[in-house]
Amino acid sequence: MSMLTPPGMGGKYRITGDKYPRMRRRRRRGRLVVVVVACGAALGVAGWGTLQLIDVFTGGGGTASAAGSKASCTVKSAKASPSAPASPAALPRPAQITVNVLNATTRSGLAKTTADALEKRGFKIGEVGNAPKQYDKKVTGAALLLGPTASLNTSLSVLATQVDGAERRADAARKGTEVDLIIGDRFQALSTEAEAAKAWNVLVSPQPTATTKNAC
Repeated sequence: MSMLTPPGMGGKYRITGDKYPRMRRRRRRGRLVVVVVACGAALGVAGWGTLQLIDVFTGGGGTASAAGSKASCTVKSAKASPSAPASPAALPRPAQITVNVLNATTRSGLAKTTADALEKRGFKIGEVGNAPKQYDKKVTGAALLLGPTASLNTSLSVLATQVDGAERRADAARKGTEVDLIIGDRFQALSTEAEAAKAWNVLVSPQPTATTKNAC
């Protein structure tokens, strides 16, 4: 009996030929599928992480928007606190201001009539006459208000309420407290009392102006 003859068959059946069936177990396909899926998931996570790192170091290539991008920016209005020339308590009253009224135009008598009008409104009047050579016929605006440095935001501010469009200028070398009203080419008359009162109110109670702020 051949060694290939199964026992108990008495030699009746023989296995012939040179090919024999392999006696291995079938592979489990389920386990193979699980392994493939797990590998795919791991590769996906690794790829996603790589893309995130690239976005972090390159700024997203222009496609990702940061928290402060234009889409998320909002424009807010804010009230700016204007700087008043001086506190109302620091502003002198007209009776405390001595004004020299000087005419820099070719129109005669303008300094006298203007000085009289200012005196009626409570200002003290000093010198009245023609402007010195350095200003004569050289003031193209309505008026030039000139005084010492300390008067720029005090006496000159108060005097400016009486002349619409007047320019204020400080002279650092000047001493004393007197100020000059140098009448210019565009001067017609003092502001009306109503206009002067309105300008005074703006001076002592300035209104805040609205500004825009980018919230990016």
